[in-house]
Amino acid sequence: MKIVICASEVVPFAKTGGLADVCGALPPALEKLGHEVVIITPRYKTSNIKAPTPIVHIGENVRVCFVEHNHYFGREGIYGEGGGEYQDNLERFTHFCHESFRILKEIKFSPDILHCHDWHTALIPVLLKTNYHNDPFFKNARSVLTIHNLAYQGVFPKNQYGKLGIDGNVFHTQGLEFYDQVNMLKGGIIYADAITTVSPQYAKEIQTYELGCALDGVLRNRSQDIYGILNGLDYDVWNPVDDPFLDFSYGPAVVNENKQQNKLVVQAALDLPLKENIPMFGFVGRLCIQKGLDIIMEAVDGIVAKDGQVVFTGVGDKKYHRMIEDAAQRHPRHVGKFLVFDERIAHKIYAASDFFLMPSLYEPCGLGQMIALRYGAIPIVHKTGGLADTIRLYDPIHKTGNGFVFTEYTREAFIEAVEESLKVYKQKAYMEDLREQALRYRFSWEKSAKEYMRVYQECLS
Repeated sequence: MKIVICASEVVPFAKTGGLADVCGALPPALEKLGHEVVIITPRYKTSNIKAPTPIVHIGENVRVCFVEHNHYFGREGIYGEGGGEYQDNLERFTHFCHESFRILKEIKFSPDILHCHDWHTALIPVLLKTNYHNDPFFKNARSVLTIHNLAYQGVFPKNQYGKLGIDGNVFHTQGLEFYDQVNMLKGGIIYADAITTVSPQYAKEIQTYELGCALDGVLRNRSQDIYGILNGLDYDVWNPVDDPFLDFSYGPAVVNENKQQNKLVVQAALDLPLKENIPMFGFVGRLCIQKGLDIIMEAVDGIVAKDGQVVFTGVGDKKYHRMIEDAAQRHPRHVGKFLVFDERIAHKIYAASDFFLMPSLYEPCGLGQMIALRYGAIPIVHKTGGLADTIRLYDPIHKTGNGFVFTEYTREAFIEAVEESLKVYKQKAYMEDLREQALRYRFSWEKSAKEYMRVYQECLS
């Protein structure tokens, strides 16, 4: 099968979140199953491509084709700068979508599947069924749209519709019109042959009023064509056995000893008291409302009162930067912070933490909880989206489950989950068993790739 992955960001060339990880890991996994895969992505100023040619390879033989346009993509940011979006993002990613078709013809790659990701590529399914409807080069092509986060839809004023370059008028309620605006993601949802989300639970949640972000009705109309496929994790990158960022590597046999040594390293870096036997709660992620920062900050005083340490790394909303700074000033011996985006620091915090805080308000998939398990940091999560699909409540008696889960999104429910984690921490045998179990979990990209192949085959049949 000939498969094209179209995405606005792909590891290792550009990354702001989990989208890039997926689009960097899925193509090699599809290739290993025997398929021919091409990636198309913008060539940003920050892409750090040394090859003079616009085509490079990842994996064994996955071709990566770059859309080059200095005005649109030769900027400091990917989507915007200084916390704001670029005003011409509709034009930038419209150009990217049109260029994707041109590039495929140029390299003579007539696809079976055009797999598009999020609103930035959602125009491709629309163009396939309008501009390229009668083009023999694309006569066998079908489109799949993956929604990584429904909250980001690419909504623009209706006077920009003419810039999309669509043959015919699709600015109506069964097309891109959305409350008298242009909605790129809505167009992709309506015109794609299949829609996937990055976890089974999220596929259900986006069809509800509460989490449908005003597109729940549109999605329910396509319910027969929506599939939830859990993301995998790249265990070559996230592996405490040979992680180059760690001072003390470990596997299941030495996790309990060497996690303590990594904890001392992070404590020293943050000027926290050097204590091996103190529970450390780690947070790695964007500082935003989605990630549960509000209820985390409400629980910090209680964790500190029980002699727990809380360490943060990430960047985001200034409101949460201030809240974390205030907590660190109030509790200099218990709260530490690296308010930066730094891959090295993230690895160190996963390795140092006993527990990983991920009480997300909503979470399409989440990679943080998967990484945390791999590093023996036990997740404390809200039962939503991919968190509900991957984390089960720990039962020390039957030795089942892999974390601490709360159902109601309230401060009280979260604090109760934290308190349950502290009870287990005090029982050394339970805690050691839980850590050792956590390291054995695997969320395989091979499994996910096989599920995508079934969706592709459904489309083609």
